Amino acid sequence: MNTKEKQKVVVIGNGMVGHQFIEYLLASDNADDYEITTFSEEPRLAYDRVHLSTYFSGSTAADLALAEREYYRNKGVNFILDDKVVDINKSEKWIITQSGRLKAYDKLVLATGSYPFVPPVPGNDQEHCHVYRTIEDLQKIKVSGGQSKVGVVLGGGLLGLEAAYAIKGMGLETHVVEFAPKLMSVQLDDGGSKLLRDKIERLGVNVHTQKSTLEISDGERYRYRLNFTDGSHLETDMIIFSAGIRPQDELAKKCEISLGHRGGIAIDDHCQTSEKNIYAIGECAVWEGRIFGLVAPGYQMAKVAVSHITGGQAKFKGSDMSTKLKLLGVDVASIGDSIARTPGAKTYSYSDISGDIYKSLVVSEDGKTLLGAVLVGDVGDYENFLKIVLNRNELPEDPQEMILPGTKSDGTFVDDFADTDTICYCNDVCKLVITSAVRNGATTLAQIKTQTLASTGCGGCTDLVQQLLDSELNKLGAVVIKDIGQLSPDSLQELVDDFADSF
Repeated sequence: MNTKEKQKVVVIGNGMVGHQFIEYLLASDNADDYEITTFSEEPRLAYDRVHLSTYFSGSTAADLALAEREYYRNKGVNFILDDKVVDINKSEKWIITQSGRLKAYDKLVLATGSYPFVPPVPGNDQEHCHVYRTIEDLQKIKVSGGQSKVGVVLGGGLLGLEAAYAIKGMGLETHVVEFAPKLMSVQLDDGGSKLLRDKIERLGVNVHTQKSTLEISDGERYRYRLNFTDGSHLETDMIIFSAGIRPQDELAKKCEISLGHRGGIAIDDHCQTSEKNIYAIGECAVWEGRIFGLVAPGYQMAKVAVSHITGGQAKFKGSDMSTKLKLLGVDVASIGDSIARTPGAKTYSYSDISGDIYKSLVVSEDGKTLLGAVLVGDVGDYENFLKIVLNRNELPEDPQEMILPGTKSDGTFVDDFADTDTICYCNDVCKLVITSAVRNGATTLAQIKTQTLASTGCGGCTDLVQQLLDSELNKLGAVVIKDIGQLSPDSLQELVDDFADSF
């Protein structure tokens, strides 16, 4: 088929989800039927926003890159950078960019993502006031950090604590200001949030909750002064706004594509918008009134959209919003209905103050179903609890025994997973895909990532993938060595001799 006969697929947005859509389309059986063009208002191709904070600990923009120009060129993907799409002609099916570039499409995919919400307070637009979203934002923060002694993050959610970690890493006195009564109020219950706060305050981060900023004025000792509605104030040299995100739906609104009641581009189960040839995926999309702010749901939407465009019938059925991460060096996990929103739900909790561990389970009224969990300080049971929640496995008679000391999984539970159980939710990789890769010769985590895409999204499944890899290698008779430095000289020599004999 020649190029003129190909269907033109245009992707607006080249973030993680937009890029993943392209990868899925390139991997489809009839990829040659499509001419792919992607537009980005940023000056660079897709990069890893999930691990953006590593930019402050040595990672470069190249390290974070998900695609390189040569890769796209070799795959026949056209890309236009630093040129925002400003209008869509739905009837004639073309888009126009800020620079005046026109591009026709047969199928259009909106992967415009989200933008940081900046509270509308006087003084929020000054030189050393930043948002935490792009590599360019982080470059500006680095410059400001070099000219500052104190830094404040407005927002105590996931991203806010990531930003606080960055500020602290630059050697600044660090403060987190949160409007709610606790940190991570969407993901953590009171006990989990309290332990998280205690731990990060011990690390030298100052936390201020139940604070609403009235204005940002000139400071006396430092550059700025945050004046709060309760009459108190806090001075700082630099401010990072991390007060949540909003769907980037401005283009859709301008072109009269249907939006959700509270914003976001409305989509159906096939990720189609109100215009049958236009799709929306990722944080810009709203499905059944919900916006999904994690990468895994965005990847699932991308896969569904590719399926529908190529003639398949896959459907988006919602997505689990569980997450596991390290915040300021503290392991934190939130699963399912972690704060017991379900009517009649019961909560069991365990707290070890000396060990800095907190665990809670949210259980159905009849005690048979695990609805959610919170883990702080020790997240070793995350994968096991997530599996129980998603598969709705029946609980033991006393659910509390699952979080009491001495009942922690010994790490061998991967063998209890069914072949069809999902291991990587970002890329929808089941256990069988990974074990098959091992049986076909994969022996390292890097090889598993390349061959299956498992653990290449948010990274939350990395430990589980490694456990599964080790388990399968053991079954195949391979010796799995975690730390070669722990081997005795005789054992090390024996290993060297065995290796030499294999040639």
